[in-house]
Parts: sequence; C-alpha cells; structure tokens
Amino acid sequence: MKKKKRYIFVFESLNGPGPLAPLFVDVSGVYFRPEGLNNTYICGCSPSEDNDKSENNLEVDYSVFEEQIWPVLASRIPSFETLKLKSAWCGFYDYNYFDQNLIIGPHPQQKNFFFANGSSGHGLQHGPAIGRALSEYLVDLKYQSIDLTRFGFQRVVNNTPIFEPMIV
Repeated sequence: MKKKKRYIFVFESLNGPGPLAPLFVDVSGVYFRPEGLNNTYICGCSPSEDNDKSENNLEVDYSVFEEQIWPVLASRIPSFETLKLKSAWCGFYDYNYFDQNLIIGPHPQQKNFFFANGSSGHGLQHGPAIGRALSEYLVDLKYQSIDLTRFGFQRVVNNTPIFEPMIV
C-alpha cells in the first residue's frame, strides 16, 4: 500500500444539472457530483500513471482543474463552461498497487489477523458492505450476505489480481 495525492475541487454552476444529478464519471477519469442543494458540485480526476504525483505536501495544483478537468466538464455539460471555482483541497488515500481493489478476510498464515484495506479510494463507498461482510466472517467463519472470498489476500499470494476498468 502506498499513499496517493488527490485533489477535490468545489465549483458553482447556476445552470448546472442540479442537486439530483448522479455521480458522473467521464471515460477520461474526470468526475463530478452535486454537493448540497446550492448548485454546488465537487469534482476531480485520476491522473495518468506517468503524471501521478506522490508529493508529501497538501498544496493544491490548480492547473489540474484548469487544464485537465474543466475542459472535460465543459465539453460534456455546456452549462459548466461558465462555472465558478469556489475552493479546493487535497489529501491522501492508501492505494493498493497490486490491483487497486479491496483486500479482505483472514491472513492465510497468521491466526487472528484479518484484512479490511486496500480499497484505493472506495473505502467510504464500500465501508458498510465491508463491515457487514467482515463481521459475518468473524462470527460465522464465512461470508453470509456478500461472498467476498475472491478479494482475500490469497489472490496476492497467487498473483491473480482483479482489475476494475474504471478507478477514479
């Protein structure tokens, strides 16, 4: 696991799609979603592998928004041509370099050691399912509601990654 620096930009668009718009992910990796009820949105993108910064600071690079994100947003949603950037922040999340997916379940050799990590930015989205699956496993020694066996650490040992085509 290794940390990855990611930026989140907050913008306002008075004529945007509104607060009921879904999470939108462009094939380029640029994404946005509504944030609250005031025609406000958050957006970001996953950088290409050769342009992925592993800097150890929390400074926002606004050129990422201006050069990579805004042009894509404006081409997909014409009302975003006149958006107003309000704020931005950046932070780090752990990144699973093996296959960018969750590792969950028991360690294959160490007793009483369980994994629930490596979600590569999806942890908050998947947290309720991960918690339920792991609690079931701890109580029943198997998954009940959601079988996550294929996401176990054994796939790392066996070198059988599970790739997802669209990670943002």
